[in-house]
Amino acid sequence: MNTVYLNGSYMPMSEAKISPMDRGFLFGDGIYEVVPSYDGKLVGFGPHLERMQEGLDAIEIKLKVDHDAWRKIAMELIERNGGGNLGIYFHVSRGADSKRNHAYPENITPTVYAFAFDIPSAPVPDKALAAQFKVSTTEDLRWKRCNIKSTALLGNVMHYQHGHAQGNNETILYNAEGDVTEAAACNVFVVKNGVVATPELDYQKLPGITRLMLLDILRRDGSIPVEERKISREQLLDADEVWITSSSKEIAPVVVIDGKPVGDGKVGDVWLAAQTLYTQHKFDY
Repeated sequence: MNTVYLNGSYMPMSEAKISPMDRGFLFGDGIYEVVPSYDGKLVGFGPHLERMQEGLDAIEIKLKVDHDAWRKIAMELIERNGGGNLGIYFHVSRGADSKRNHAYPENITPTVYAFAFDIPSAPVPDKALAAQFKVSTTEDLRWKRCNIKSTALLGNVMHYQHGHAQGNNETILYNAEGDVTEAAACNVFVVKNGVVATPELDYQKLPGITRLMLLDILRRDGSIPVEERKISREQLLDADEVWITSSSKEIAPVVVIDGKPVGDGKVGDVWLAAQTLYTQHKFDY
């Protein structure tokens, strides 16, 4: 598995070459998306591409996201890389300039790159088989434009490493007021007394596609109450269940936070119901 797409051509990854003057390399000046696929079926493709266009517009990279063209690239990469369970990584940087300068240059061509990589099988709605996550918490020290899915991820990487260094799978972040924002690479949900809640969106959080789809699925079904609201760190630690969501993890149950069990320390019944609904409807988007 090594065929990639770069600026209109497919090639072995070893042959892909990008200028060292590319602003994605020099500044992290770009936008990316990761779309999961299972046996050739893409999950959340439309919402992922819409978010990518919003990100490109926000940082003024002049590239129109053509859904059909990007879908063709995704399907071609899936076929050329053997199919199965694959993540499709899309990356657009502002492009290469002749000099290094902080201001946006004019009249340069964006660099467009995509590749496929193996991802685990999709989670199944079974408490006995669910991956159980342990996380750390720490204050969110990133910039104030976290709603943009920028390739400049050093802040997220450092926060993720905080949890990893403690033997945990993730780090859940809270702001200076003590309210939960998100995790280093995921959105966060809590369950208390049967009600599911997640922090409302603002500049402190990435509008996750799994988050968007899960909220829509739960609201359409109506069997599980769901809210978007502020969640304090104290409410996080007092929750009956905690989940982290992402395109590759889907809905991942957290059973330990900062060394202490969440609820009874087991995968919860509300998670089972939510993951069952998500599994039934995730290919609808």
